[in-house]
Amino acid sequence: ELFADLPQALENTGRIADMCQFELEFGRLHLPEVDLPEGLSADEYLSSLCHEGLERYYPDPTPELKERLNYELDVIKKTEFANYFLVVWDIVSFVRENRILFGVRGSAAASLVLRCLGITEVDPIANGLVFERFLNIERKEMPDIDLDFQDDQRDKVIAYLSRKFGPGHVAQIITFGTLGARAALRDIGRALGMSYGDVDRVARLVPYSPGITLERAMEENSDLGEIYQADEIIHNLMEKAMKVEGISRHASTHAAGMVISKEPLSGYVPLQRVSRGDNESQVMTQFPMGDIARIGLLKMDILGLANLTILSKACEIIKENRGTDVNLYDISMDDAKTFELLASGETAGVFQLEGSGMRRYIKELKPSTFGDIAAMVALYRPGPMEHIPTFIKAKQGLEAIHYPHPALENILKETYGVIVYQDQVLFIVQAFAGYSLGQADIFRKAMGKKILKVMKKEKTNFVAGAKQMGFSAKVADEIFALIEPFAGYAFNKAHSYSYALIAYQTAYLKANYPVEYMTALLVSNADQLEKVANAVAECRRLGITVLGPDVNKSEVTFAIGRDGDETPSIRCGLVTIKNVGAGAVEPIIGECRSGGSFKSIEDLCRRCDLRGVNRRTLESLIKAGALDSLSSRGSLLSNINRVISLSQREQERRETGQVAMFDLWGAEAPLPLPGLDLDSEDVPAMERRAWEKELMGVCFTESPFGAYAGKMVAGQDTLCGQIDPEMNGQIVKVAGTVTEIRQLSTKGKAFIRAVMEDVSGSVEVMVFPREYGQTRGFWQEGSTLLVQGKVNLRNDQVQLQANTVAEYRMTPENAGTDSGLTNDLPEVKKEVPLPARHLVLILKQTDDEVRDLSVLNDVTEVLKEYPGRDDVSISIDGEGRVVNMRLSKIFVRNCSELKERLVGIVGEKNMRLEEITG
Repeated sequence: ELFADLPQALENTGRIADMCQFELEFGRLHLPEVDLPEGLSADEYLSSLCHEGLERYYPDPTPELKERLNYELDVIKKTEFANYFLVVWDIVSFVRENRILFGVRGSAAASLVLRCLGITEVDPIANGLVFERFLNIERKEMPDIDLDFQDDQRDKVIAYLSRKFGPGHVAQIITFGTLGARAALRDIGRALGMSYGDVDRVARLVPYSPGITLERAMEENSDLGEIYQADEIIHNLMEKAMKVEGISRHASTHAAGMVISKEPLSGYVPLQRVSRGDNESQVMTQFPMGDIARIGLLKMDILGLANLTILSKACEIIKENRGTDVNLYDISMDDAKTFELLASGETAGVFQLEGSGMRRYIKELKPSTFGDIAAMVALYRPGPMEHIPTFIKAKQGLEAIHYPHPALENILKETYGVIVYQDQVLFIVQAFAGYSLGQADIFRKAMGKKILKVMKKEKTNFVAGAKQMGFSAKVADEIFALIEPFAGYAFNKAHSYSYALIAYQTAYLKANYPVEYMTALLVSNADQLEKVANAVAECRRLGITVLGPDVNKSEVTFAIGRDGDETPSIRCGLVTIKNVGAGAVEPIIGECRSGGSFKSIEDLCRRCDLRGVNRRTLESLIKAGALDSLSSRGSLLSNINRVISLSQREQERRETGQVAMFDLWGAEAPLPLPGLDLDSEDVPAMERRAWEKELMGVCFTESPFGAYAGKMVAGQDTLCGQIDPEMNGQIVKVAGTVTEIRQLSTKGKAFIRAVMEDVSGSVEVMVFPREYGQTRGFWQEGSTLLVQGKVNLRNDQVQLQANTVAEYRMTPENAGTDSGLTNDLPEVKKEVPLPARHLVLILKQTDDEVRDLSVLNDVTEVLKEYPGRDDVSISIDGEGRVVNMRLSKIFVRNCSELKERLVGIVGEKNMRLEEITG
C-alpha cells in the first residue's frame, strides 16, 4: 500500500531521477536470494566463486585480468546486485548439470564476472567488450542478464525456478495482443454483420507496414481514402474500427519474461493462472513487462531458442552415429571448413546468416575471423546495412580503409574504419571528450532517444570536453555529427558476439558433420512443412539423400540410415506425415524392430496393434508412400475398407485368444492370411507428388528435376524455393514444373495464378492478362517451363510476376554444375510469346447424332494428350452450314504422332495447319 501510487506520482511530477532511484531501491530490496555458505555474505560468496572461475578460464591470469575482475566485483558491491548475479549463476548451474544448452543475450557477455561464473562463453577481454555498457556506478537502473535456452527445455528451467524460490515467488509476465488496423476492420465487420468479402476487400487495401494505422493507411493508399469518402457503409466500418484500433484484444504469456521476488508476488502485483492446459500450476502477472519494471520487481528474460535445440540434437546424433562427443565450447574458432562454408555463402540453416541478402553479403565478405561474423550480425539491420558495402570493400582491400580522424584508428581498426558497435561510440566519446565509460554510456543512451533539448545539451557538454582534451570545436562538431546516428542504431558488441558464437557453432557442425546437422535441423522443424521443404532442398543441394517414409525402415521422426550403403542418408520419419501421431506408429515401429520387416499389408495387420490408426491416419500413411514397400498406393486406397476390416478382425482374434490351426505347430509354420487381392492401377506420379507435398511439405516421387538436385540448370539464375521477401523487386529466371493452375479473371480478361516447383521448393507465379494471352499454350499442369519475372511481395508472401515463358526440356546437357547463383547462364530456348500455328479440324455432320458426338469426344481427348502452344479450331460442316468453334482451353503441340492419330479419326483431308502471322 505504501508503494502503490508512488511510481505514478513521481512520474506525474516529472521527477524521473527519483523514479529511477525508487525502482532501483525497491528492486534491490526484493531480489531473491540463494543459499549462502555459513559466515559468507553475498558479495563474499560471489567474489570466491569468481576467483575460482578465473583460475579455470584463465590458467595464468595477468595482473590486468585480476584488476578487471576486482573492479567489476567492486561495482557490483556498490550497486548491491550480488544476489542477482548469484541467482543467475544458480540457474546456469542447474542447466549445465542437466546438459541443457544455453546462451546469453545483450550486454551481459561484456562482464568478466559472468565469464568466471560460467554464465557466458564469450571472452570479454579477448574481444574488447565494455563492462560499463552492462553495469556502471552512474547507471540508475537494474542490469539485465538475458538468457537463452533450448526451446524444448525452457519449461524445465521455469519449473526449477518455481521449486527453488517457491511457486508464489515466480511468475511469467503477461503480454497483450492489440488490435491492428486490419484486425480492427475484420472484428468490427463481423460485429456489424457485414459479409466477409466486403470487409476483406477493404482490409486488403491497408498496406503491410509495422505499426500501420488506418489513418496512415488512408494517406499511403489513395484507393482506401476514396472508398472511405465515397461509400457510407465502408465509412461507418472504418470510423468504428478506428475507435477500437490499438486496444488489447487478448492476453498471453510473454515469450521470455519472468519475474522473481524474495517476497510473495501477490503482495505487489495481481496474478492469474496461465490458461494453457499444460501449465495449470503456473501463474502470470496481470501487469505487462513495462509496469513490472516500473514498480521495481526483478524481471528476467528466459527465452527458448530453437537453434540451441538444433545444436543439442545435432550433438546427440553425432554421438549416436559416429561415437564422437562434440563440446561446442571447445571447438576450433578458426576451423578452415567452417570459413570455407561461410565464404561460399551456403549458409541455409545457419543461425542469423541464412537470409538471401545475408548469404549474398557473407559470400562477398568471405569472413576469415570470428570478428567478421560478429560484425555482419551487427550490420545486417536497417540503418547500419548501408555501410555493409564499405565494410566489405575495405576488408577485401578493394578500397583503402578510411578513418574520420587519426585518433579513431585504434578504435575502428577491427571494423575497417566503419562504426559498427555501441562500444565504439563509448570509446570515441571517452577519447574525444574525456568521459568515463559509464558517463559515455549515459551520453549514448540520451543521444539514442533523439530528444532535441537533450541532444543540444549533450552536444554542448561533448564540445566542451573535447576542447579540454585538446581538440578544436570544428573537429568536435564533426565527430559529434559522425557518432550521432550510430548512437541510435549501432549494435551492442557483446550481443553481436554472443549471437555470432551460435552462428559459428551451427556453421561448424554443418561444415564438419553435414548429415547429422541437417538431420537435427529436420527433426527440430518436423512440424513446420515449409521449413522441412527448405531443409530437404538444402540436403539435396549438398548431395545428401533424403528418403521418403517407409513403414519398414522409418523411425518416429527423421533419422540417419544407410540401407546397406556406406553413404549415409536421411530417412523421413512417420510422424512427420500430417495427421499421423506418435501413438499411432510407435507400435508399428516397435514390432518391425523386434519381428523384422513386414512382408505385406496382411502381415502388418496380423502382427500390429492398429487401434491407434484411424482411417484418416491410414490414408495419410498410404498417400505419403509409407506403405509403398507393401503394395501400391492406388491398390491400398481403393481397398482401404478391407484393410481396416482385416486389422480389426486380427485384433479381435488376438484379444479373444483365438488360435489358428497353424499356431499349434509353432512360430515356424507360416500362418495363411486372408487374401485382399489388392491388384489395382497405381495413381499417376503427379498425383503422388501432390499428396506428398500436402502431407510432408516435400516430394519424394521423382520429378523432372530430381536428377539435377543441387545444380542450377541452364537459363536459370535462382531456384524456386530460394525466392524470398529480400528479393522483392528483382528480376529472376526459374525453371520448374507447373503443379497447380487457378483460372481467374479481371474486367472480363482471363489470367492465372500458377505454382511452379523444383527440388528446392515452390513459388507462386502470377500471369496477368496480357502475358497470359501471349503464352497461355504453355500453362498446363505438368509442363516444365523456364519463366522470367519480377519478384513481388503481396500480403507478406512472395510471388513471381511472369514476363516471358519458354518450354523447358531437362537433359544432362543443359543441367548446370554451378550450385551458386549466377546471372550469365545461357538460355535453353528462345521465348516465343505468341502461338505460332493454328490447327483446323473439319468434322462432317451426319444423321447419326450419337456417332458425331463420339467423334467430337475422341478428337478432344486426343488433343488433350499433346499440350503445347498451338491454337485449335473445329469446323462443323453440316446441311450446307459451317459452324467454326475455337477451343479456348486446349492448345496443342503439333507433331507426327498427333497428326497420325487425328487422321485416323477425321481423315487427312479434314485437317489443316495454318501459320499465324502479324
